[in-house]
Amino acid sequence: MPLSPLSVIAPEALDEYQDLRSVPRHRHFQSNPVIDRLRRAVPFDHIAISGLDVDHYRFGQGYSIDTDLPPAFLEAYDADKLYAIDPFVQAARFAKGVVIENEVYAETAPPQRLVYLARAFDIHNRTLVPFRRGGSVYGAVFFSRTTPFSEEEITFLALVAESIHTAVTKPLMERFAADQLRLSKGEIACLAQASLGKTSDAIAERTGYQRDTVDSYIKSAVKKLGAANRTQAIADAIRRRLIE
Repeated sequence: MPLSPLSVIAPEALDEYQDLRSVPRHRHFQSNPVIDRLRRAVPFDHIAISGLDVDHYRFGQGYSIDTDLPPAFLEAYDADKLYAIDPFVQAARFAKGVVIENEVYAETAPPQRLVYLARAFDIHNRTLVPFRRGGSVYGAVFFSRTTPFSEEEITFLALVAESIHTAVTKPLMERFAADQLRLSKGEIACLAQASLGKTSDAIAERTGYQRDTVDSYIKSAVKKLGAANRTQAIADAIRRRLIE
């Protein structure tokens, strides 16, 4: 699938899209202030921010990628469905820590098509930081560079990668995650008030809902978020950036 020049960080970039499915899956940026600042700290050739904490958009499925990789490389990679057989990606889908391409290749040789593309576009030494929720990796950031990253550089990239992922994907999550999870405005409003430590009675007074309605909204939000209880639902909603 061709890359879109859309940069979701740009103001009003998502205004024309009605839902998450209508947003281009692969989005290319040439210059980005957040990425440029990181590149000054640790030089790298390319970066890819992949996956959303939403069903069907998790890392490894190719449904959400923001990147400065050469468009022709990603188009060929996607067209050949290399994500399904790339040992680096497969290792990352189950990883709990940083994944380094050369270490993966020492155990599993890459397909020749991938070797050819990597050489043709000079994409080497991919190093990936995964992010997990529950038992699955929902997102990741990977960096590539002609020369391998040092241990010190990897430690730093691992430290800041989640913040980079959040900064890039936040506009999508803020605009569409609630719709994807089918949370109503009432459910979000009650969770937001609950996150401030308010009781159901206080939330009812603040929102104008009846006490039973508040409890019903919070109970349904807990279920939709797959949480065990109100506290976990609040934490999950904050982490998904559905509430502040």
